Amino acid sequence: MPIKVGVIGMQGAVEEHIRMVERALKSMGKGGTTVPIRRPEQFLDCDALIIPGGESTTISKLLANSGLTYAIKKRYDEAEFPIMGACAGMILLAKKVIGDGKKIISLELMDMEVKRNAFGRQRESFETDLGVKNFDAPYRAVFIRAPVATRVWGKCEVLARFDQKIVMVKQDSCFALAYHPELTSDLRIHQYFLSFIE
Repeated sequence: MPIKVGVIGMQGAVEEHIRMVERALKSMGKGGTTVPIRRPEQFLDCDALIIPGGESTTISKLLANSGLTYAIKKRYDEAEFPIMGACAGMILLAKKVIGDGKKIISLELMDMEVKRNAFGRQRESFETDLGVKNFDAPYRAVFIRAPVATRVWGKCEVLARFDQKIVMVKQDSCFALAYHPELTSDLRIHQYFLSFIE
């Protein structure tokens, strides 16, 4: 069966994620499509969902106003499905947000507390080689106004740290990272995420 992956299309590097998923599917020998999602009815038949980076407060309001916040939570509660959150997406998956988090309507799907802009503003953006659990070589990660998970609990598992800060986590079929995997040519993050699809 062909795979259908949705990418929240409100803001951020939507087209870049779509291209990376298409390349990753091809590299894995899987057929499928990738579509931007702006309304609940567009996402209901998706096998997986990506929440890209952007401005977390804005994305959270757009998701809530469109009905997607409710639709995603309801569907996940009924039957877990793969969700990846990158940068702002990591913030939106957290059960607790610090750093002006009261303005954010979170999906609250992962047992973690996240701090926004943990590395500073845009000018403090950087790239680094990151050791990722179960990856056989370092991953070149691009951090742009990145968050960090300040603590995790329950079933949330740490997959990568940078400078002792938690920057990549997994819980059941949810997967979150503080950096931007769509801004590299390395397909491993998207391949890993797509491997969650049964």
